[in-house]
Amino acid sequence: MKNVHKLTEGAVLLAVFTVLLLMSLYIPVFGVLLTFVLPLPFILFAAKNKRSDSIVFFIAGLLFSLIVGTVISIPITLAFGLTGLVIGDFIREKKERSVTFIGGTLTFLVVSILIYAAMNVLFNINFVEEMTKVMDESIEMSRSVVDSIGAGAADTEELFTQLETAMKTMETLIPSILVMMSLSTAFIIQLIAFPIVKRFGVEVTKWNSFADLTFPKSILWYYLITIFATLMMNPEEGTFWYMALLNLSFILQMLMVIQGLSFVFFFSRLKGWPKAAPVIILILTVFMPIFLYIIRILGIIDIGFDLRKRLDKRDA
Repeated sequence: MKNVHKLTEGAVLLAVFTVLLLMSLYIPVFGVLLTFVLPLPFILFAAKNKRSDSIVFFIAGLLFSLIVGTVISIPITLAFGLTGLVIGDFIREKKERSVTFIGGTLTFLVVSILIYAAMNVLFNINFVEEMTKVMDESIEMSRSVVDSIGAGAADTEELFTQLETAMKTMETLIPSILVMMSLSTAFIIQLIAFPIVKRFGVEVTKWNSFADLTFPKSILWYYLITIFATLMMNPEEGTFWYMALLNLSFILQMLMVIQGLSFVFFFSRLKGWPKAAPVIILILTVFMPIFLYIIRILGIIDIGFDLRKRLDKRDA
């Protein structure tokens, strides 16, 4: 009887996944948003069943995606299906919410890298090179248009030089961008899926409050060492050290920003501000660079000087 229920549940969830996959492939714009819902059937099944059954369910999902979808459906199922499988398995084992988040992030990151490598080796498709080529062609086309209408040569040339520099920096930051993309994807998946799986009787551990998030002081030391190494070595653009230090600096800066935002939520709670206040600051930080710098400095001060403990003692 139990096996019949398991098979029925698996069949229903596979049908749901197939419909979601088809919608994500063939509905413009809305389909892109639906990709974040694709892990849901895998999360639900893995959270309720043992690991071996979940693997069989995943293989069935791959076969269904191959039958009803296109070639692109395979990497989509691999990335989002495996991520859902890991998140569901961590829920079944009652892992902490933060551990589940890290597990989902690492799974999506590793699978994305493997897909990129496979596309490069098997089909000679390099997404980074193709994207760079398209951007370079767009810049050259824009330059030709500007030259043809006789706009100010000095100003436009400076603008195009800045664009080309930004493009090179973006290309160097691809590893960091991939990490940030994986973090964002895992977060959005959990944000969408967890309220739904709770309605199906799956117990999900609660997040610790964002206001209580603090990184270890070692993160600050890594950040300072990275800055010092960059200044001392002054690596040439395009070298391994240039790429490594730039990516490390970018990731550590983002951690400082997260620490700063966490402090804003902590301070808001401490002072009894309206709940909307820290959210508004968060939005301003995302869209206004000046706030980004201020929040980053705040994060550095919070880690370096135990700002929260000092404020707690003062308010005690």
